[in-house]
Amino acid sequence: MDACARPRRTTGSALRVIEARQLASGWAALVENFFLSADGCSLNAYLDQRRATGAAIFPPEPLRALTLTSFDAVRVVILGQDPYHGDGQAHGLAFSVPQGVKVPPSLRNIFLELQRDFGCVPPLHGALDHWAKQGVLLLNTIFTVERSNPGSHARRGWETLTSLLLGALAAEQMPKVFMLWGAFAQSRGAEITAPHLVLQANHPSPLSARRAPTPFLGCGHFSQANYFLLQHGRGSIDWCQREDRSSARRQPCSA
Repeated sequence: MDACARPRRTTGSALRVIEARQLASGWAALVENFFLSADGCSLNAYLDQRRATGAAIFPPEPLRALTLTSFDAVRVVILGQDPYHGDGQAHGLAFSVPQGVKVPPSLRNIFLELQRDFGCVPPLHGALDHWAKQGVLLLNTIFTVERSNPGSHARRGWETLTSLLLGALAAEQMPKVFMLWGAFAQSRGAEITAPHLVLQANHPSPLSARRAPTPFLGCGHFSQANYFLLQHGRGSIDWCQREDRSSARRQPCSA
């Protein structure tokens, strides 16, 4: 039997999630088929090799976005590039960081746009789990990265999985919103067409968030998404975090 024909239990956390059947409904066949393919096997071999050399690979749960949001529940897709590469930052959701971690600049701009668009009070932390649980798929194109080395796992196979997931979501006719921020994300969404809504703007990074002709700040994507979802009978997303600010301690935003 080909060594790629069956996932090994010694591989990384991506396959442990699959083997433990922790994926939300609707994803298992897509993900399992990928990891049984040549690209998936090559990716796992690479991850095993990097771990064997002592490389620190983030996040610990690369498929976490697919555990919090089921396929049929997806209403909005926000596509990122690769995970944050600092210790303790990435936790498997694009743009999100765990509670207690300083809010990165791009996420800070996302919160600024929410404040402008909806009047949301800036949240106490950068964890976006409450979006994921409402049907917002926070998907990174590349699911893993090495410490202090952005883009280190590009072109290792994750992009193939992302294309499979996006293709399946686009082929399913229930209307969805795809938010593509920056040229990298936009290059992945060329084949997304009606009945879906594709919203494009610059990446929320401070380097591009205000840059013409499609600045992120002022784009109004969150209100546009809700309008579209309501028009198609899919309900709106509560983008604002509802927290007890009397007992919670504000986490600092990075400059």
